Amino acid sequence: MKIGFIGCGNMASAMIGGILKKGIVKKEEILVSNLTEEGSRRSRERLGVETTLDNREVASKAEILFLAVKPQFYEDVLCEVRDLLTDKQILVGIAPGKTMKWLEDTCKRPMKVVRLMPNTPAQVGEGMTAGCCNENVTEEEAGRIAEIAGSFGRFEFVPERLMDAFSAVCGCSPAYVFMLIEAMADAAVAQGLPRSQSYSFAAQAVMGSAKMVLETGKHPGELKDMVCSPAGSTIEGLRILEKEGFRSAVFEALTGAAEKGKRL
Repeated sequence: MKIGFIGCGNMASAMIGGILKKGIVKKEEILVSNLTEEGSRRSRERLGVETTLDNREVASKAEILFLAVKPQFYEDVLCEVRDLLTDKQILVGIAPGKTMKWLEDTCKRPMKVVRLMPNTPAQVGEGMTAGCCNENVTEEEAGRIAEIAGSFGRFEFVPERLMDAFSAVCGCSPAYVFMLIEAMADAAVAQGLPRSQSYSFAAQAVMGSAKMVLETGKHPGELKDMVCSPAGSTIEGLRILEKEGFRSAVFEALTGAAEKGKRL
């Protein structure tokens, strides 16, 4: 199975790293295109995969073709390679706002099309990816996509109409969590903890809390209540968060991100 990536930035590199780590394909079965010779050199050194400067070479050889460029370049790239694409290949888009219909229409022919929405924690093998397939993708091919997407974290299929909502919750939210960790660390420094330790303390607290939600199966509200002693310091902090609109701010941020995604 030949897998091709047009573009090899951070996200594509994370995906390729997961694919190779899980042994889904061998290094020589992955071909990536870069804009520059320097980019190709970095991809070869970091990932050990075959590289080229020619998008058309990738498009002509790949059985599964990932478009791993920024959304604004999707149309130009597809116009460049669409005459080489066949209805036997699987075309995978990973950009917000680019629907399966848009991808197929831009190719100007019936295609097997998949949308994936990975997030940046894929870079450490802890991504959360959602995906959907059009009617031309077989059940076996969908299983192959699920195997690939599951190699760099968790994966779930969702209806395409929910992809923008997923993107807001999982695609954008790492930035909000990073902001939370930064704020927690700043507060820790204000209380006298060293800066270097404050970041690791805050990050571990967030990671451990998320793991409790995933592994215990308990509602986040129940887990929150378990931490709060009557008249204690935790419930006092929660009172201040509610007073300052923490819950509402998160709600509005995710809603705004989802609406913006629909307009891209």
